[in-house]
Amino acid sequence: MQDRHAAHADDPTAGRSQFSRRRFLAAGAGVAAGATWGLAGPAFADTGKVRGETAFGPVVVADPGGRASYARAVRLTAGRPAGMSRTLLATFQGGGGPGFPLYRSDDDGRTWEKQGSVPNADEATGFSLHPFLYELPRAFAGLPQGALLFACNWLDSFTSTNIQLHASTDGGRTWQFLSTVARGGPPDTTNGATPVWEPFLLLHDNRLICYYSDQRDPKFGQKLAHQTSTDLHTWGPVVDDATGTTYPERPGMTTVARLNRGLWIMTYEFGAPDDPDNPDQDNYTYHVHYRIAKDPESFRFARDTPLLDQNGDAPNGAPVVSWTDSGGPDGTIIVTDNDNQDFFINRSLGNARKWTRLSSPMPAGYSRFTLPLDGLRSPRNRGLVFVITGAQYGKSAPIEAGIISVDDCENADPRRQ
Repeated sequence: MQDRHAAHADDPTAGRSQFSRRRFLAAGAGVAAGATWGLAGPAFADTGKVRGETAFGPVVVADPGGRASYARAVRLTAGRPAGMSRTLLATFQGGGGPGFPLYRSDDDGRTWEKQGSVPNADEATGFSLHPFLYELPRAFAGLPQGALLFACNWLDSFTSTNIQLHASTDGGRTWQFLSTVARGGPPDTTNGATPVWEPFLLLHDNRLICYYSDQRDPKFGQKLAHQTSTDLHTWGPVVDDATGTTYPERPGMTTVARLNRGLWIMTYEFGAPDDPDNPDQDNYTYHVHYRIAKDPESFRFARDTPLLDQNGDAPNGAPVVSWTDSGGPDGTIIVTDNDNQDFFINRSLGNARKWTRLSSPMPAGYSRFTLPLDGLRSPRNRGLVFVITGAQYGKSAPIEAGIISVDDCENADPRRQ
């Protein structure tokens, strides 16, 4: 759970990092003050051997000189031939002063320029976290196909937490506020506090689903939940997606991807005290768990499964999941976490015994984001995945981007297969 969870590993390079949610306010204040972070290492040369686009990076998107992380991106596809769009928009938290900076690339992420901000620069106030960009795949609720939605967590000068929704019909140049999905107490990750965190959007069966992390239920330190809307202004009741088995457990940071054969996957970090008899939140681990379901609104009925690679190692903290139709008849699930530069991949629809690692030059980062480029089933971009990331928690780095190939055997570490 990111900054809200400005939960980053105390030592992300250790074999098992620990996240501290109680350090959230101190970390948030550092972001707001624009703490200075250094640059990462030099970019790697192109390594891909896929027709059309090739793997590259990392390249610098922006270097705001602060604790920039939680990067997000969307590919603009509306009105373009299948697989031919090269335009990406990207944002992140920690870019300085209210709102989120918005960057644009028209060459698949090789070069970037600042386009504007979300909300509009003259409307942003207070401090916000957890941006999420989403392009409508079809017309919905009075918005055309290709309209952009943007969700974030507005902290209202640290007096409350508010999952808010904005929309743009001009490619992200201007934005309109639509609604508040959920409102919680002040940003405090201590069990017993009542904030909400980390929105994730998905349009399914003519309903927009907004997933988020929820501390308002007195039965749980934190749970995963969602609400739905058919008009983008009013929202249905809170529906649980995942809860702990004991009060101190804290599942958080929902991301969802559609798989082959009508299945869906939800990943999340599962915060649990190292010592159940002494649940000090400074001594938690946040190993990655997942659920597979036939309906993205029914994860609460699915089995909770820890993600372990074939060596029994667990990714830790801030997971993001995506799926590409490359890599075999069931495609490839791609999971990233805070602690590992490697990606965790599964070509067997989430079979718990089939997780392996994929190495790449893209640096690890807090809530590193992946965007498969063959989602339009484009032969030109088979196996290519756009990656954007900031720093690991407690480390220094700019926002960087690049493209990896999940079909490139040279990127796989055979020692980990």
